[in-house]
Amino acid sequence: MIAVDTNILVYAHREDSAFHKAADGVLTELAESERLWAIPWPCLHEVLAVVTHPRIYQPPTPLKDALMQVDCWLECPRLHLIGEVGEYWPMLRKVLQTGRIVGPQIHDARIAAICLQHGVKTLWSTDRDYSRIEGLKIVNPLL
Repeated sequence: MIAVDTNILVYAHREDSAFHKAADGVLTELAESERLWAIPWPCLHEVLAVVTHPRIYQPPTPLKDALMQVDCWLECPRLHLIGEVGEYWPMLRKVLQTGRIVGPQIHDARIAAICLQHGVKTLWSTDRDYSRIEGLKIVNPLL
């Protein structure tokens, strides 16, 4: 299963992003395919926080439009939303220790641990901070 990181979702949503066309294309292709795919709940939260933030985007996405975008993604029948369950803490602990991850990279480690816990093998992201995480293949689908 493929999971999609925040940055790909933001680029697909924001038409003023330099990566919009590519991100929208790969996300549409994934959503229309027969493949199972996932979005970690923390990524959805982060998308909403980023696209509606007036210091990040001028103008920011109105909350109503951002919520409609999420609703649109959620209509995809092969999409699974994934989050922390059961033995999440041991998985996060292992990811943090093996990758020697501290500080702001802990948020990315959280997403990686959620993915690993749900059997996700590949995370689509443009974020290089995931490179220290073992067991999860990081693919930038925009390249």
